[in-house]
Amino acid sequence: MVQVSVIIPTFNRCATLPRSINSVLRQTMSDLEIIVVDDGSRDNTETWIHSIKDPRVRYYKLSENRGPARARNVGISCSRGELLAFLDSDDEWMEDKLAKQVRALKVQKTDACAAS
Repeated sequence: MVQVSVIIPTFNRCATLPRSINSVLRQTMSDLEIIVVDDGSRDNTETWIHSIKDPRVRYYKLSENRGPARARNVGISCSRGELLAFLDSDDEWMEDKLAKQVRALKVQKTDACAAS
C-alpha cells in the first residue's frame, strides 16, 4: 500500500495539467500515487497522460462531464493510499508539501482524518 494517493480531477486542462502532475512527481516523499480522473475532456489530456512513463501515475477517463465532485469520488474509489490528498489540475505544490503534512499528522497522532 502506498502512503498517499493524490487525486487530480481534470476537465479540458491539458495546458495546465503537466505543471500540476510534475509538482507531485517532484515531491520529496516518493511513496505516493497520482490518480488523474479525466471528467470527459475533449482536448489532448488523454494523449499527454499516456506519454508519462512513471508507474505512479494512473489515469481514468469518465465518458461524460459530471463535475469535479464526481471525479474526486471516482479517484477515491480507485485509490490505494493510506492517506488522500487532492490537487486541482490548474494548481501546483511546493516540493515538500506532502512530507510536511504527513509528518504533522504523525506528530499530532490525530485520528481526525481516519475512516471510522
